[in-house]
Amino acid sequence: MKKYLLLLFFSLTSVLLKAQEKELTWLTDFNQAMEVSVKEKKPLLLFFTGSDWCGWCIRLQKEVFYKPEFAKWAKDNVILVELDFPRKKALTPEMQQQNYGLQNALKVQGYPTIWFVNAEKKDDGKTNLTALGSTGYVAGGPEAWLAGANQILANSKKG
Repeated sequence: MKKYLLLLFFSLTSVLLKAQEKELTWLTDFNQAMEVSVKEKKPLLLFFTGSDWCGWCIRLQKEVFYKPEFAKWAKDNVILVELDFPRKKALTPEMQQQNYGLQNALKVQGYPTIWFVNAEKKDDGKTNLTALGSTGYVAGGPEAWLAGANQILANSKKG
């Protein structure tokens, strides 16, 4: 009986952890993300990743982004945007153009790179990005990564 209860406990724990991973919404459409950012008055967290080949990107997701501490922090502080540069999965031409345009605008040279930005749509239709700061993979789990992210966001409020 104890074995069955233990098995049930681990099964439920696994299901709950998977459900928590899915709770976060990572937007891929930058224009949609900008609208949400303006509405909720939160900066954008732009995650430049190679989802199907970048080992450090995958490690960052497993060690930080899939953790409950990150999920709670993200819901309170930022709008999540994934900008993917896969090798095996095909992106639409529009998505490729959007992702490469943002990569060039922010001078991203490696993965994973995370930029915190405020975005504003101008009257002429162009987008103005205010870069708040960037980071990447940080060893030490969610606590270490979030400490750096909080520092970037705190510094942006001083200016």
